[in-house]
Amino acid sequence: MDFQLNEEQQMLQDTVARLVRGEYSFEKRLAFSETDLGFSADFWKQLSELGLTAVPFSEELGGFGGGGVEVQSVMTELGRGLCLEPYLQSIILGGGLIGQAGNDSQKENWLTGIASGELKAAVGLQEPQSFYDLNNIETRAEKNGEGYVLNGRKAVVIGGHCADVIVISARTSGDSRDTNGITLFALSPETAGIERRTYPTIDGAKGCDITLNKVQVSADALLGEEGKAAGVIEFQAGRAIAALCAEAVGVMEIANELTLEYLKQRKQFGVPIGKFQVLQHRMVDMMSELEQARSMAILAASVADGEQNDERRRVLAGAKNVIGRAGQFISESGIQMHGGIGMTWEYNFAHYAKRLIGINHQLGDDDFHLERYANLLQAS
Repeated sequence: MDFQLNEEQQMLQDTVARLVRGEYSFEKRLAFSETDLGFSADFWKQLSELGLTAVPFSEELGGFGGGGVEVQSVMTELGRGLCLEPYLQSIILGGGLIGQAGNDSQKENWLTGIASGELKAAVGLQEPQSFYDLNNIETRAEKNGEGYVLNGRKAVVIGGHCADVIVISARTSGDSRDTNGITLFALSPETAGIERRTYPTIDGAKGCDITLNKVQVSADALLGEEGKAAGVIEFQAGRAIAALCAEAVGVMEIANELTLEYLKQRKQFGVPIGKFQVLQHRMVDMMSELEQARSMAILAASVADGEQNDERRRVLAGAKNVIGRAGQFISESGIQMHGGIGMTWEYNFAHYAKRLIGINHQLGDDDFHLERYANLLQAS
């Protein structure tokens, strides 16, 4: 198989790489993370001006019509820079949910602005009790005249503090774990009854817990068919998993480079510690884990926009499992070989390690996806 990017894909990747290298130093990232916004508004503007926020959207919406490979090219470079901007949440997941479930009017109202970068979306799919199960929803939406009244909580909504539209899942019928009865709504964060509590996450981003207290919305807020959103959520979560895998590869590449450079510079007993065979072996293991992760990220990208079936589910579950294990191994091994400096806030390796841990826990950790893969294999 030919895993080389074509000319357009390579140009896309080079564009993002140049932008990240030129505008996203580690020192700038630390400063961005300390602001109320939690990322760089200027960098987000540059992403939009270069058309990078429009990559996965159709040409009718002002996009490029890019697929999994194009998204992979962007996400890998954003991972290398540890970029804090909510590209995954707004462009991939939020835009994907509205694009698949929304009607023409909703797409025109929201997607054109999201693709241009003028609007930002956030997604509330998980709840405090969910434990990665996106069907485990206790938030309720009850019919009230021509609209709905929403009550419930959403947990760790990345970018929810600054979003122009928040896509949330709620249950219009059935029990908390039923597949049927799940409905999507697109809400303005300024709607009466919505409360947001913002906090920093372990990897430097801004998370947000959302409380919905008797939130009244019109029927226009409904995305797609009432009670039939589970399939849409699963498909778009799969696209987001593929994007996360690509980002993780970029993070791992820099983590390995930093570790290798440290082994060459740090001296013990008068020689670089990279001369010690046991550390050489561990470095080889880290490189091997990276190559396995890269292969699985490519495979995930190849099915990201494909037909929803058990084969796609297995590929994505397998990729997320391998990425999670590889990220944990590279993080732990890198910290061990760096020693104490590898855990200090001022040194960049610690932030790459934290991001890998964060990626592992987004949309299901390695154990969750190992069990999912086993169940899918058993059912086939």
